[in-house]
Amino acid sequence: MRTSISLCLLTVLLMAVGVSARPMDIKSDNLEPPRNGRPRDPVMVPPNATNNLALGCLVTTSTKPLTVDKAEHYAPSEEPPCVTDGKKEADDDRLTLPSGKQWVQLDLGKTQEVWAVQIWLWYDYPCAYHDVVSQLSNDPGFTNNVSTVFNNDHDNTSGLGKGKDKEYISFNEGRGIPVNGIQARFLRVYSNGSTESPNNRYTEIEVYGRPPTDGLSAETTNRVPLKIMLPKPIFM
Repeated sequence: MRTSISLCLLTVLLMAVGVSARPMDIKSDNLEPPRNGRPRDPVMVPPNATNNLALGCLVTTSTKPLTVDKAEHYAPSEEPPCVTDGKKEADDDRLTLPSGKQWVQLDLGKTQEVWAVQIWLWYDYPCAYHDVVSQLSNDPGFTNNVSTVFNNDHDNTSGLGKGKDKEYISFNEGRGIPVNGIQARFLRVYSNGSTESPNNRYTEIEVYGRPPTDGLSAETTNRVPLKIMLPKPIFM
């Protein structure tokens, strides 16, 4: 089922999806409670901040991607841009980095006002990714003026600080992250393996926002629900 979205509000579509309850064999000390089929609350953004700024942008990684992966369906793509090519179905290319703390970094090309980040990790099987940290900065080295917008590393295993967010089971719905109009050029997404594999697998990353605006307070900006085009579910 596909829900039509008014063009005056949104530029993308949301494909309805059934979300399964938490699989009982996934164990984590920091896993979010089951939602029992309820979707997450939508991320709210300004009406003119619904464009995916990450589409086709430059991607770099913490280390060379793996060309051999034990994933059942296919070998991953060696090309990092596959995470910004707009293709996020379960059988599309994905990027696989080796075990340990790794990151994928997006260069939006210029400073943008970011209002939402949407991440799809590997979702062929239900699994929870560890130490997922999403950061924004205008510094490509992420040493100065870094804003952390999501962090589920509750025990600081990755050395980026203790996070208050929860680990989540990776489904086709991905994970939406609200961002309150932070101005940044670079996005970095960390992970540290999952309950399914020690490797780090990224399917797609999207960034929603607009060119920087002057004199507009984020607190007073009108907002609408961001609707995302979701890939097809592969399990219920």
